[in-house]
Amino acid sequence: MAQSNLPTLTSDSGLSRYLQEIRRFPMLEPDEEFMLAKRYKEHEDPEAAQKLITSHLRLVAKIAMGYRGYGLPISEVISEGNVGLMQAVKRFEPDKGFRLATYAMWWIRASIQEYVLRSWSLVKIGTTAAQKRLFFNLRKVKGQLAALEDGALHPDQIKQIATTLSVSEDEVVSMNERLTGDASLNAPMRSDEGASQWQDWLVDEAPSQEKVLGDSQEFDERMQLLKDAMNVLNEREQKIFEARRLKEPPLTLEELAQEFDVSRERIRQIEVRAFEKVQAEVKRAMLENA
Repeated sequence: MAQSNLPTLTSDSGLSRYLQEIRRFPMLEPDEEFMLAKRYKEHEDPEAAQKLITSHLRLVAKIAMGYRGYGLPISEVISEGNVGLMQAVKRFEPDKGFRLATYAMWWIRASIQEYVLRSWSLVKIGTTAAQKRLFFNLRKVKGQLAALEDGALHPDQIKQIATTLSVSEDEVVSMNERLTGDASLNAPMRSDEGASQWQDWLVDEAPSQEKVLGDSQEFDERMQLLKDAMNVLNEREQKIFEARRLKEPPLTLEELAQEFDVSRERIRQIEVRAFEKVQAEVKRAMLENA
């Protein structure tokens, strides 16, 4: 995929200029995005790909900002995120009925996370699925437990984190030591006076990417599309679909089986059927409005 004419960020010092530059690219309307994606998929039109990529560079930057807590150059993090975005555009299936941003955010995160893991390989950060989950979620869970101070965790905190992230207590202790070390968060990142402190690079407390998307017009449009599509479901299907797919955290099969007085397998079957019906209706509506 061609990458020419894309804004470049060569160092962290140019971040402000880069952010200003990518803001000049307009957001795409749903129908315009759909047609561009079709043009690229069917004809490999580089101009269509270029417009799809540049219109989502702000999404990459917002996601990348959430990975500042690992002490890596934000310019490199954004660059890796852009690679993930390009992969998303290349593999995007517009006929499935969803917006590119929804699909691309997972590719962007995966690309950034792989970069972070590679960069931390010198301290032998594990790469199993459980260890990746621990690596990227330890700080968030510690925050929920009000345990963000450096140093050893209390035994009850270790146990709770291990249970939450489905890893062993030894892995929690080891990962916490690797991520915090003996250095203070107030220690300067460089020896020169006035240098930034490590705490300045922690993951910011700004709204998550999901919240940012949730506040956007396109998210509202998707939710309205989903709401309309759910009209094809009967009352029981709607309740089960909402409980399993939209509620956070989702209700268990056992909870719903007791509520509706049927087996867990029957609840699973209804959930799958409801999802397929909603998915088909969303796809139909998107094609109709294209």
